[in-house]
Amino acid sequence: MTQRIWHELSATEVLSAQQANEHGLSDDEATRRLAQHGPNRLTPPQKRGPLLRFLLQFHNVLIYVLLAAAVVTALLAHWVDTAVIVGVVVINAFIGFIQEGKAEQAMEAIRRMLAPEATVLRGGKHFVVAAETLVPGDIVLLASGDKVPADLRLLSEKNLRIEEAALTGESTAVEKDIAAVDAQAVLGDRFCMAYSGTLVVYGKGTGVVVATADSTEIGRISAMLQEVKSLTTPLLRQMETFGRWLTIAIMLLSALTFLFGWLVHHFALGDMFLAAVSMAVAAIPEGLPAVMTITLALGVQRMAGRSAIVRRLPAVEALGSVTTICTDKTGTLTKNEMTVQRVITAAQIFDVDGSGYAPHGGFSLDGKPVDLAAYPHVLDLLRAGLLCNDAQLHESEGQWHIAGDPTEGALIPLALKANMEPRFEHGELPRTDLIPFESEHRFMATLHHDHSGHAFVFVKGAVEQVLAMCHRQRGAGEDETLVLPYWHAQMAATGALGQRVLALAMKTVDQGQRELAFADMEGGFTLLGLVGISDPPREEAIAAVRDCQAAGIRVKMITGDHADTARAIAIQLGIGNGLALTGIDLDALDDAALRKVVQEVDVFARASPEHKLRLVTALQANGEIVAMTGDGVNDAPALKRADIGVAMGMKGTEVAKEAAEMVLADDNFATIAHAVEEGRTIYDNIKKAIVFIMPTNGGEAAIVLIAILFGMALPLTPVQILWVNMVTAVTLALALSFEKAEPDLMRRKPRAAAEPLLSGFMIWRISFVSVLLAAGVVALFLWESARGEGLDTARTIAVNALVVGEMAYLFNCRYLLAPVRSWRDFGGNPYVLLTIAVLVVIQLAFTYLPFMQKLFGVVALDAPSWGLILAFGVLLFVAVELEKLAVRKLNGRHTDSA
Repeated sequence: MTQRIWHELSATEVLSAQQANEHGLSDDEATRRLAQHGPNRLTPPQKRGPLLRFLLQFHNVLIYVLLAAAVVTALLAHWVDTAVIVGVVVINAFIGFIQEGKAEQAMEAIRRMLAPEATVLRGGKHFVVAAETLVPGDIVLLASGDKVPADLRLLSEKNLRIEEAALTGESTAVEKDIAAVDAQAVLGDRFCMAYSGTLVVYGKGTGVVVATADSTEIGRISAMLQEVKSLTTPLLRQMETFGRWLTIAIMLLSALTFLFGWLVHHFALGDMFLAAVSMAVAAIPEGLPAVMTITLALGVQRMAGRSAIVRRLPAVEALGSVTTICTDKTGTLTKNEMTVQRVITAAQIFDVDGSGYAPHGGFSLDGKPVDLAAYPHVLDLLRAGLLCNDAQLHESEGQWHIAGDPTEGALIPLALKANMEPRFEHGELPRTDLIPFESEHRFMATLHHDHSGHAFVFVKGAVEQVLAMCHRQRGAGEDETLVLPYWHAQMAATGALGQRVLALAMKTVDQGQRELAFADMEGGFTLLGLVGISDPPREEAIAAVRDCQAAGIRVKMITGDHADTARAIAIQLGIGNGLALTGIDLDALDDAALRKVVQEVDVFARASPEHKLRLVTALQANGEIVAMTGDGVNDAPALKRADIGVAMGMKGTEVAKEAAEMVLADDNFATIAHAVEEGRTIYDNIKKAIVFIMPTNGGEAAIVLIAILFGMALPLTPVQILWVNMVTAVTLALALSFEKAEPDLMRRKPRAAAEPLLSGFMIWRISFVSVLLAAGVVALFLWESARGEGLDTARTIAVNALVVGEMAYLFNCRYLLAPVRSWRDFGGNPYVLLTIAVLVVIQLAFTYLPFMQKLFGVVALDAPSWGLILAFGVLLFVAVELEKLAVRKLNGRHTDSA
């Protein structure tokens, strides 16, 4: 029998099915079952060895292009460039090797969550045993602070509350019961079960082990995590297609060039082979993969400065193509910190500012800030919540934490916001006795005496329970008769906002009373008011959701919490249209129906790990690029399946962090909006780098092709071609990696997942500039040759003209379509000026240093030659700006934004 139906059986039936009793198993029977079922630990996955992990780092289209370039440079005996390229490849492999093993680490993190020890009943005696020795049928004792060691069917409980947020996403601890529940109940509603890896926060209980190791709920998630396959990023898919077509085109063009020269011009086979190699060297953009890798790495650094830690390099760019963000609610859109948001008295309804446990905020009435010193009846309510309370609030490293029940703890910062001092209040009204909260009576009461001989009883609890004790209500000036319809209406209205409602009351008792009994709670109380408590949205998350929607990104909430709570939070965040589906609703849908539903509904509640995984998969089947955020163990499979998994760094489980591509160091949903902007900027800069680098290769290939077609000497030698490719890529193209976001970036729609890396416009621009570069270089080469200059001089002018043309074109590339006409356009990116200055020095060394002249076959140039070269650069810049103007007019674009 699986753990999925234990919750529908009574405790007696479960014991019978497990062949166990309330006194526990005998030692012999426990040993026999341990041999039968195995240890209570998750099966570790098969791990790839270090060598295989390292070699797999080279299985990447970007790396293949680099390796091809390294082979070509080695064939040409250009060992310096070969060493540079191989160095880039090896460094990249080591980075990937270190970051590899994400799934294995996630599994290890799940295993670490299991309890190391457990208290069991065997043969009627208590023993503390290693958790991994537990077997089905063992009787386990639970107490506050314990981590549940296996999946248990509860047999008895006393005020048992278990925090299951890591498994269900529900923000409040779950009150447990031993009564069986419906077989279809979702995980968060199985009140008679305690699941492995969850935490007991209050009370005590006993349960019989019904599942261990891989059969537990956490074991099922572990198995799902192993089965989920990570997806490649849009950029890598585009680069794979781009690289494949580019390789085919280069090989085809080189072969045709070889055949044309051999068959038409009857050149020697050896000469034509060198010419074909020159063509391939010219056309391969060997610097492009390095520039793309560096662009992504710079993006990682910038994002780290904005609290987003990227674990896998290509994930940076993938953020820029996201069309849908699926976000968990608890701890992601909210702080997972219960907060009083509403205070209701007989006379007024106050809204409370601030969120979380931090005691910062204030009170407002009808939208206007108020000082509660003018409302003593409200201070009475806050004082009752502060004194009738066992939770504690403390600060650690700038973070506020609650020790105790989170709902009860929310009343402490509420009092602090009204400038009440807990130590003073407890000193003025010290506690004498209490009746602790129990699920049977659903209230807590405390007895207090002041220093003037008065005694008071404060009570807080479920509204119906407290109302039954009251006959009066505290008004603005005096106590008055209780008006039940008013309070029932307020309870319903506050509940509709997704808030949990608590009632607070008090009464005066005889000063000689030193103990509290249940008989004291049967009446005579004055209702002070109600408080509405919830885990509210982060203020910055509301703005971030709005920013994402403005950028064309749809935000969906997938949570394990209740539908009413999820719907209320979603409305506050501006997510969805008021519709919400539960996990049970999703179970009734097949995959085709689910694909349709995810287009219409944005809020999903009571969702299990399987539901989250199905939802992400359905969105991807619709062509969406999905980012999934979360912090719990239950989020891990969907985090891994999503195009981008985003985990919370502060409150997220290690499992979620290891399964994700990106971790938010500040647990702030707003950081995702910044990350999306950074991702889009990176993609823009990569496109600019491609538009810059490819014309160099296209122009060089065209120069070689023209030379062969017309049977003339090559204007550039293969080693000169490689020089230009390397120096312009690692200097000029790199400057484009530092370009800032363009003004309209977050107002654009996400790019289509199937969009090719090279758009029609980019192909036109590359072709246009390639023709300009080739025509100018060949013209200067022929001009110098016609003047009777030697071949080395003509080639020196040609290679310098190509480099200067690239320098001029770099300014054009700062904006793909917007004009470059002001100093800001020329100097707005200081790295552009810096790289041009560096390249000028490098190119002068290339031209004038004797060992460079010997290595590359170049000679010193005179001033008139440099004049011609600079004139060519200016003409090329003007020609591209005129082309931009023509394209803008053709597209009807007259703005200055690209």
